[in-house]
Amino acid sequence: MRIFRRILQVFLLLTSGFIFAQAPPQPYGALPSARQLAWHQAEVYGLVHFTPTTFENKEWGYGDADPKIFNPKEFDADKIVAAFKAGGLKGLVLVAKHHDGFALWPTKTAAYNISQSPFRDGKGDMVKEFEQACRKAGLKFGVYCSPWDRNNPVYGSHEYVKIYRQQLTELYTNYGELFMSWHDGANGGDGYYGGERATRKIDRSTYYGWDTTWAITRKLQPMANLFSDIGWDVRWVGNESGFAGETSWATFTPVPANGMNEAIPGNLNHEVNPFGTRGGKNWVPAECDVPLRPGWFYHPEQKGKTKTPEQLFSLYLKSVGRGAGLDLGIAPDTRGLLDDEDVKSLEGFGKLVAESFKNNLAQAATLRVSNKRSKSYKGMFVLDQMIDSYWATEDTVKTADINLTWTSDQTFDLIKMREYIPLGQRIDSVEVDAMINGNWTKIAAATSIGACRIIHLSEPVKTSQLRFRIAAPVCIAMSEVGVYKKANL
Repeated sequence: MRIFRRILQVFLLLTSGFIFAQAPPQPYGALPSARQLAWHQAEVYGLVHFTPTTFENKEWGYGDADPKIFNPKEFDADKIVAAFKAGGLKGLVLVAKHHDGFALWPTKTAAYNISQSPFRDGKGDMVKEFEQACRKAGLKFGVYCSPWDRNNPVYGSHEYVKIYRQQLTELYTNYGELFMSWHDGANGGDGYYGGERATRKIDRSTYYGWDTTWAITRKLQPMANLFSDIGWDVRWVGNESGFAGETSWATFTPVPANGMNEAIPGNLNHEVNPFGTRGGKNWVPAECDVPLRPGWFYHPEQKGKTKTPEQLFSLYLKSVGRGAGLDLGIAPDTRGLLDDEDVKSLEGFGKLVAESFKNNLAQAATLRVSNKRSKSYKGMFVLDQMIDSYWATEDTVKTADINLTWTSDQTFDLIKMREYIPLGQRIDSVEVDAMINGNWTKIAAATSIGACRIIHLSEPVKTSQLRFRIAAPVCIAMSEVGVYKKANL
């Protein structure tokens, strides 16, 4: 009998956690994949353009540049990556081949590549040097291989599609794990095409056989997010100015057009209309791409036109702060280094972001939530800085409050929130109230939250009590709440 009682006690002890713990909320709508979750955590990264086009001082190469002009005698990938890291960037996407067709690695698929240049005495591999520099610095690494090739003589034929797939295969197998495979929408037009100056047009909806082509990505680089203007893992935001819409849903339903899932202009972003599709069929967040200078390639005449740290911070709030990613175009000069002006701007931007979000005033407050699912999903989890913990309400509770109370007045102008997106983008709206002169006063409101939402108040607010009023069609799951004062550097 005593043995039976002991077995029963152990059984009850082991199962009590399961008996009294509440199950997590059910997922809602489209969900991010593991690779997309990793992409969201990158937040800011850079896109590097550097080909013979740099030495021609052009924005787009025609495909006829002599490889011998590509000779960056001071090239140092470590110095470039160090500037990225100082700017707070978490990754680097290298343009391994732009529209001019010049490959920055010694590809076996075409003669027009770095081995034909004086760089490293014809034995260089710039993709490898960038990749190794990123690994050493702890940055993610990705590649952009343009599908349009203005140099290749067989572009426009099925033979070129085979070549392009072989180029992707080389990049996918020789440079470690990639976090992005980046593709843009420039396809077909005038070019050199091996000496034949001509215009070659293709049907971009069928020519590349994207389903087959990107199946190579999925097989060889399962953690690489496919970026394109039509949207696969990450979609284009619809402008090259670096901002997402005030409302920005990570879920999206592409509109079929021209035989493929292309986003029609009405689905792309602008400041007036919401961006994305509430309750869309797919999780396809937006990337906001913008060059650090006016051009994507380095141009000496653009000196003095580098975006300032303040301008970059504003773009950060309108991209990352709206649930999207920020992709900065950063271009080396003919030395193979970044201009000092660009390095200084990146450093200032990195410091401004780090200092502004260093001290979460909410962590010094007493926090109370109007409802919690159980102790496994308590309100304090929004302050623990852990991405895997979150506060959740009971299934029937679709509106709830978070209240912060300080022992003395706090002054702030930045409010930051994150949903627990592994369970989907659930929240429809949030309103933020501050206790001012003894009355609750609304100081901010937002619709979409998603991976990140940052509200920059027009004027700092001083209060000892703050309230978040949150509404969703299902129970709420929040992973972070923050209150900050923007730094002045």
